Amino acid sequence: MKANYHTHTFRCRHAEGGDEAYVQEAIRGGFQLLGFADHVPWPFAGGYVSPIRMPMSELPYYIESVQELREKYAGQIDIRLGAECEYIPRYHDHLLRLRDMGMSYFILGAHYLDSEEDSPYVSRSCRADDGVRAYAEATAKAMRTGLFLYLAHPDLYMRHRCEDFNACCEEAADMLCQTALELNMPLEYNLGGLDEQLNGEGCGYPSDAFWRYARKWNNPVILGVDAHRPSMLSDLTLWNTARTYLHGLGYRIVDDLEPTAKS
Repeated sequence: MKANYHTHTFRCRHAEGGDEAYVQEAIRGGFQLLGFADHVPWPFAGGYVSPIRMPMSELPYYIESVQELREKYAGQIDIRLGAECEYIPRYHDHLLRLRDMGMSYFILGAHYLDSEEDSPYVSRSCRADDGVRAYAEATAKAMRTGLFLYLAHPDLYMRHRCEDFNACCEEAADMLCQTALELNMPLEYNLGGLDEQLNGEGCGYPSDAFWRYARKWNNPVILGVDAHRPSMLSDLTLWNTARTYLHGLGYRIVDDLEPTAKS
């Protein structure tokens, strides 16, 4: 089965296209399951406004739109409602409320080690080894909450290091891979990062050094399109490139996943 759980919408301020366009392109691309996982809105204190995620006021419309599309395209494609989010202990209950509102899963995308209100983007701090250690420790702790379906772009810490994959980076990979295995949680190979690389816009992730090193753990891997435009779902160049690469390294690729366990 061809499934993608990592689809964004225009509400995050850095994606394009209407919600239905993503569904139509996913069908055209042969997907049987499409999960919407836009960047989760947080109830930020102090009036902070994020430039990279929907405000809380748009959340009901996001939920309503995806639920309507699920009904409209029933029998053609399985549409699921979720969110990509960090783990912020002070907002733990907020994620539980979102689940009560109909979100069936969360993807752990550890872009910030704490709230975006007062933390730097994680890959910038990971230029230093101390930042890499902090990322791995915080991410492993978040994984253990039981809230998340899988870990998105585990090699995010390489984004501003390119191929500077040293002993500290190996230790971080070991921590993340071991934790994922203990929890039976897949790791994501991120096609959004691959898209940037093929367009000459990035060099850090997916990190060849990370994936070659991590192969020894034999983690199951899931492809995440990380779609920020509808055509990423119908143009299968990224999908096929990633599958060929991962199969060449001997990884086992998984697809249909159970909804996030309650915690």
